[in-house]
Amino acid sequence: MKIHASSKDSKFNCPEEAESKFTQETRDMLSSIPKQKVWWMLSEHIYQYQNFWYRAEEIQGILSMQRNFKALDSDLIVASYPKCGTTWLKALSFAIINRHHFNTATSKEHHPLLTSNPHLLLPFLDSLYSKDQNPDLTCFSVNNRLLSTHFPLEGLLECIKDSKCKLIYICRDPKDAVISFWHFMAKHSPKNFGTSSLEVLFERFCDGVVGYGPFWDHVLGYWKMSLQFPQKVLFLRYEELKNEPNHHLIKLAQFLGYPFSAEEVNEGVVEGLIKLCSFDHLSNLEVNRNGKITIRKGEIECSAFFRRGEVGDHVNYLTPAMVERLDKITQEKFLDYGLQI
Repeated sequence: MKIHASSKDSKFNCPEEAESKFTQETRDMLSSIPKQKVWWMLSEHIYQYQNFWYRAEEIQGILSMQRNFKALDSDLIVASYPKCGTTWLKALSFAIINRHHFNTATSKEHHPLLTSNPHLLLPFLDSLYSKDQNPDLTCFSVNNRLLSTHFPLEGLLECIKDSKCKLIYICRDPKDAVISFWHFMAKHSPKNFGTSSLEVLFERFCDGVVGYGPFWDHVLGYWKMSLQFPQKVLFLRYEELKNEPNHHLIKLAQFLGYPFSAEEVNEGVVEGLIKLCSFDHLSNLEVNRNGKITIRKGEIECSAFFRRGEVGDHVNYLTPAMVERLDKITQEKFLDYGLQI
């Protein structure tokens, strides 16, 4: 089932569009670009901007960010498509660059990851700029601001073109990503959210008409830049990070500019950070079991970011036909670029 964008002449008549929180620039943009009903809540819309799809508040965020955010040479930006290992990569990146400030061997009880959700420590630029056209970023370290985003590379280019900042991107098998996203949204959706919604989401995902989609274009943007500018973009695969965490953590630390010394490796510092940031450890912390975090529209339970953290969970939900369809799309999209997931 192919889903087509509605006319650019669509009337400005959605509830979220009428909210006073949006700037006139955002209102004008929302009234002039293609839109579709949100697949899980028909009272809201999703909008197409620069070939990608966003919710209304994300349109405001990207417009404000493109106008006001200029990356510093020392910035480190964690980027990902939603539900592709974002929380884990944020935790690992934070732990790496702050390991000398918070030595887990001597002051474990004081490590911020033990009392704060990773998304609080590395807030989304998407969220910051959707709430404030020019948010105060001075609270971040001037040495290396550790930031994050779900925006595609195309949305960031204007912000990073004159900067030597570094981007760390993580991708994941789209079959697992769509299932993880479905479970995540089920926690924040109407009571009638059920198995039928997975079929609707699957169709939208395949057509690319989901938040930050199309998935494949999102991945390819960062992949191609990582090939052209490997010193600027580190491209990670969730599955490889799961299979060889030590190897990829050392690689990540080197890229971030915080390499592990031979002494640290011998003393088990790498293994210690992997354990600190492991799914089992983070998901069982009090803050992530019972805490809440505000992202964009409202509060989200921290537990929503920790479901299973496994590779291949899609086999429990997708039919063989669905698996074959997604695999075919992925192969066709990535074939000419030498990318395999």
